[in-house]
Amino acid sequence: MFDNKSILVTGGTGSFGKKFVKTILQNYKVKKIVIYSRDEYKQYVMSQDIDNKSMRYFIGDVRDKERLTMAMKGIDLVVHCAALKQVPASEYNPMECIKTNIHGAENVIHAAIENNVEKVIALSTDKAANPINLYGATKLASDKLFVAANNIVGDKPTRFSVVRYGNVVGSRGSVVPFFKKIAENKNDKLPITDMRMTRFWITLQQGVDFVIDSFKFMQGGEIFVPKLPSVLIPDLAKSINPNAEIEIIGIRPGEKIHEVMCPEDDSHLTVEFNNYFIIMPSIKFTDTDTDYTKNIVNNSIGKMVPQGFSYNSGNNNHFLSIEEMKNLNTSETIE
Repeated sequence: MFDNKSILVTGGTGSFGKKFVKTILQNYKVKKIVIYSRDEYKQYVMSQDIDNKSMRYFIGDVRDKERLTMAMKGIDLVVHCAALKQVPASEYNPMECIKTNIHGAENVIHAAIENNVEKVIALSTDKAANPINLYGATKLASDKLFVAANNIVGDKPTRFSVVRYGNVVGSRGSVVPFFKKIAENKNDKLPITDMRMTRFWITLQQGVDFVIDSFKFMQGGEIFVPKLPSVLIPDLAKSINPNAEIEIIGIRPGEKIHEVMCPEDDSHLTVEFNNYFIIMPSIKFTDTDTDYTKNIVNNSIGKMVPQGFSYNSGNNNHFLSIEEMKNLNTSETIE
């Protein structure tokens, strides 16, 4: 799948991009990997860490369609990671979030089609399902753009799919490093927004592996959703500092009690496999008759979920124990 291929990763100097690149280089013989991002210092740091002749570094912003089109020349596969992701920052800077997450997505689509890229996977978020904050709303719009892009390719080979998953253990801006920093400062209080709050939980390596598998499985137009455990945020706090006092600070702007990855309103489009779900496109693509209930790699057959089904972190049947959280929180280092 990846051998002798040229791959471009937008926002590739982030946590996902670095782990994805290292995983691909360890397991495949690629022609080249292009890191497309706007921070020259992060590219420099990454180039020092990953010394491989297949690596290329391309300064550019996904808001710049012309530059992006140039960067995709000769590219076979694209992973679109670039986004403004911080919920409160997006609430206060809505137009910046829209320019990157929506207009940037549109630019990726047009650049990929123009360059005959084979496959594009866009990274989404649980916040895109039934969004209540601007970040989630822009990612929902991005998801819709990538799904619908399969209808405008004409006779071009390009296919687009989306991968949607939850919070990454220890990623920048997440609650784990925040709680750890408070514990290291010997503060006896941990701030919790709401005692009922739950989240889906995934390691960075699991996220990367799921995207790699999705490239193999994708037919174009699907939203891939992995089956993940949930965590109760107060239990997460206890797993980091069991003796700390919980301080309730109230829900932040744009924050949910529980996150959803497969909304109830999409239950008529949702197919369940052993380890993941697929949300099928709601629109019919021109001149195609894709069977999304069949895995094209291993021929496994999925089943439609019941009407009214919702995959959410509050009603999940798999919650991590405090001990399991402790193990996960120390399982890998986020760079």
